[in-house]
Amino acid sequence: MDIILTKTAGFCMGVKRAVNLALAAPKKYNKPVYTYGHLIHNPQVLARLKEIGISPITDLSVQKPGVVIIRAHGVSPDEFTKIETAGFTILNATCPRVIEVQKIIDKYTTDGYSVIIVGDRDHPEVIGLLGHAGINGYPADSLAALSKLPLFNRAIIVAQTTQNKKFYQTVEKWAFSHHPDYLFFNTICDSTNRRQSEVLTLSKQVEAIVVIGGHSSGNTKRLAEIAKQSRIAVFHIETEAELNINDLKKFKSIGITAGASTPDWVITQVSKALAQLKETFSNNMVKLF
Repeated sequence: MDIILTKTAGFCMGVKRAVNLALAAPKKYNKPVYTYGHLIHNPQVLARLKEIGISPITDLSVQKPGVVIIRAHGVSPDEFTKIETAGFTILNATCPRVIEVQKIIDKYTTDGYSVIIVGDRDHPEVIGLLGHAGINGYPADSLAALSKLPLFNRAIIVAQTTQNKKFYQTVEKWAFSHHPDYLFFNTICDSTNRRQSEVLTLSKQVEAIVVIGGHSSGNTKRLAEIAKQSRIAVFHIETEAELNINDLKKFKSIGITAGASTPDWVITQVSKALAQLKETFSNNMVKLF
């Protein structure tokens, strides 16, 4: 059996930055530390934060003032002001790539543009971006949803930074065909692009793929969806405890990839569990470049 691990697996730059800020906060500040909502979409990391006394909050009125870490997905300007007004010290862990999208929206809404945000309406990043767009923001997660939007005099199109690259390319073609005057911005981050390209390549080289990451992680779920397009067996798991060895032992080649919020230690545990299927497997672990 060959076991192949993609090169771009695990923490992206934005997640790594957010987690490092959170881990350092209790030592830096002599007061309670909270995250505003879940810092990232990974239960194992959230459990580690809880161990050092950091817990998520959404109701500021019931907490003793302290430090609030803004989640990697960002928040709306109104939420940011609310936290500040409540007397909390703010530690902004918003991903720099998300901040770039926020700035684009801020600029064009000031100039009177409507903002179409291609992404999951209920995802924290999209909710935050809609807050920047205000009444001029319109979320859409499909071509059908895009087609139902009003006709705008001036509009921009941006994407949730972890959106499916192939789908967003379809959106670009739709915009060029139906609304060539709309301004189109490719705001999918580089890490997402690489991750999706690698899993697509890998899915054509193996018989099965194990996708590691939180079950509520949007970018991880998209990796699983992309792998399934090649009609191979795909297993989306959070930890090695979810591996079904009986299902996996029949495959001659297994690929491994992981979402942007999956920590290295979880990837290592899953890799070791797969290697134990046969003693020689540990010699067949390779990187996909």
